[in-house]
Order: sequence, then C-alpha cells, then structure tokens
Amino acid sequence: MRAHGVDRRAMAVLSAGHLFTDVAQGSVPALLPFLISRDHLSYASASALVLAATISSSVIQPLFGHISDRRSLPWLMPLGPALGGLGVALVGIAPSYGLIFACVLLSGVGVASFHPEGSRFANYVSGSRRASGMSLFSVGGNVGFALGPVIVTPLVLAFGLHGTLFVLIPTWLMAIVLSLELPRLRGFRTDLISGRVQRTRQPEAWGPFAVLAGVIALRSFVYFGLVTFIPLYFIHVLHSGKALGNGALAAMLLGGAVGTLAGGPLADRFGRRAVLAGSMIALPPLLVGFLLSGPALAVAFAAAAGAATIATFAVTIVMGQEYLPGRLGISAGVTIGLSIGLGGVGAALLGLLADADGLTAVFVAIAVLPLLALGLALLLPAPRAGSALKLGREGRELGASEMPA
Repeated sequence: MRAHGVDRRAMAVLSAGHLFTDVAQGSVPALLPFLISRDHLSYASASALVLAATISSSVIQPLFGHISDRRSLPWLMPLGPALGGLGVALVGIAPSYGLIFACVLLSGVGVASFHPEGSRFANYVSGSRRASGMSLFSVGGNVGFALGPVIVTPLVLAFGLHGTLFVLIPTWLMAIVLSLELPRLRGFRTDLISGRVQRTRQPEAWGPFAVLAGVIALRSFVYFGLVTFIPLYFIHVLHSGKALGNGALAAMLLGGAVGTLAGGPLADRFGRRAVLAGSMIALPPLLVGFLLSGPALAVAFAAAAGAATIATFAVTIVMGQEYLPGRLGISAGVTIGLSIGLGGVGAALLGLLADADGLTAVFVAIAVLPLLALGLALLLPAPRAGSALKLGREGRELGASEMPA
C-alpha cells in the first residue's frame, strides 16, 4: 500500500470499473429512439424509463452506502458492471414495456451498488492525494457515461435491439477483473479488525455535510440544465443545426473530463473550498459569454463551462468523506447519488421555464444558480485533511469496537 501517492494499478482498476458501470447508465437514453420506433412508446413512457434509471441509480445509493459502512462489502463493486450490463442487455429482448421498465431498474440498481464502495476504495488507494485520486476515479465515470451511446448505438443499428446483448461482453469482463482484484484491493482497507468495520474517533460534521449536499444539488441543476438545453439552444436560438448542437454538447462533456483531471490536483494544492468557490465564481461569466456569442464561440464557452462545472465533482466527494470520516459509504451515496439525482428534478423545472419564457431565460437561470451555490460554499468549514486516512490507526486503538447498527 502507498502511504503518500496514488496506487496506479488499484486506481486503474477502480476507474475502469467506474467506466463500465456508467456505460450502462449512459446507454439508456440512447436506446429510447429505437424503443419508441419498435414499441410505439409515447414520449411520456419513454421519459419514464429515464426517470426509472435515474431513481434506481442515484436515490438508493445512500442505502447501499449505509450498508457498506456497517459491513465490509467490496463485492458490490463487481456487482455494479455485472447488473448494470445485464439490465441494458435485457432491455433489447424484453417483450413488454413492463419488463423493459424492470430491466432499466435492474441496471440502475447495479449502478447504485458500485459507487459507494468504489469511491470508498478510491479514497483508500489514493494515499494523501485523495482529491487527485478521486479525479482519476471520477473521470472513468465521465468517460463511461459518454461511451454508453457510442457503444450501444452501432450495436443496435447492426443487429437490431437484440444487439444490446453484446453489452454483456465488456461489462461482465470488467466484473471478472474487479472480482480477481478484490483480494489486493482489500489490502488497502485499514479500518478493519478481524473483518469488522471500526468506529473512528473523528467527529462527524453533519451540518456542513448537509450544506455541501445543497451545493452539489445546485451544481447538478447547472450540469443537467447544460446537458439538456445546450443542443436545443443551438438548434432553436442559434439556428445552427443538430450537428453543431451535438458537437457543443460533446465539447462540454470533453471539457468536463479535462476539468475533472485538473480539479483534483488543484484542490490538493490550493484547498478544496478554494477550488469549489472558484468554479462557482467562474460559471456565471462563462454562461453570459455563451449567451452573447455566435455559434463557433459558443462552443468554446460551452467547453469552458463544462470544465468549471464538472471539475469539482471529485473535490466534493472528498470533502463529503472528510466531513463524515466514519461514514464513507453514506457520504458517497449522497454526494454521488442522491444530490446529483436531484439534478434531474432541476432539469424538469428548467423545462417548464423553457416552455414559459424560452431557452434564453433557461440559461439566465442557470447562470444565477452558481451564485447561490457560492453562498453556501462560503459557509463550509475547512475539512480536516487526512481525517479519513486516520481511520485505520484509530480503529486499531479502539480494538474490537464495531460500527453501531
């Protein structure tokens, strides 16, 4: 185990596991046009599938986190890509809407099972450079979500909806790799005595954690708003066509991946709160620039806004773990799952605003949200760096003490 740096092998496995788990999540929206065409689904029925995927993959994450805080459950990590891939694979051959819905729920449960334990072990294998390590872990998910449509669309075009069965190949191979690596990954846990999770003496700052969850929720409104409305803005306001609209969305997601890789090292050097506040300060002028630009320059502003928005994903995961050093699973379940899942609700509300006042009004609202998040971020106390790293040593001091039921 590395005490000071990121263990590259372990992080590569965890990030790849994150990638192939989130491939399943990114595949569901790409399947909707094919399902609508084959099964004559209404837009409401199709949207309900996305809602099912979002709820099952995000809202129940805190439950998995709570369970993993009480018991050592690293096997949840290979279960993630296995169930996620299985659910997507079965969507294409399910004979009824009810079974399709159930398959989407199954895939979402797989996605939910991976993240709390995956982020916990990403914390352990990162040594003292947790923000940098969490950036590497998070970028796997970013890439996986983007690869979902890239993988599933050609398969369906070539083989029909039955082509979703091929999704089992990469996802189950990843599950096998994670299973084989579990013994080595278990060696990074320092909070276990005789296989039991130990209580840390570090106090849990639930108040600041709740404020952080609010920041994450507001940031998620911004993220989902950009993902949803950037292509529509290019088509209906800039009149530049679907190709450039999708290109702008791709630029935003690519900028986010770059921002994720940069955000962790910056947070390790300058502090978590400084990077979080800086990203919120940067977003409003970038979004105003987006609104004032023509198509070509708007693509550049979209990429920069994506970098500023997504750069702090890993940072806030680490902050949550430092506020709740003895509840890493619940922390991940909230910071990755529940708070981000609320972003889907924000996108729906922004959709109502778009219907009432137009797409420009939506981006004005999105530009205001980071200022509200900044106000909350300034209320956050500095997490005690290294608190999660002290867990193992203090657990040993406590002897046989267990986490409370």
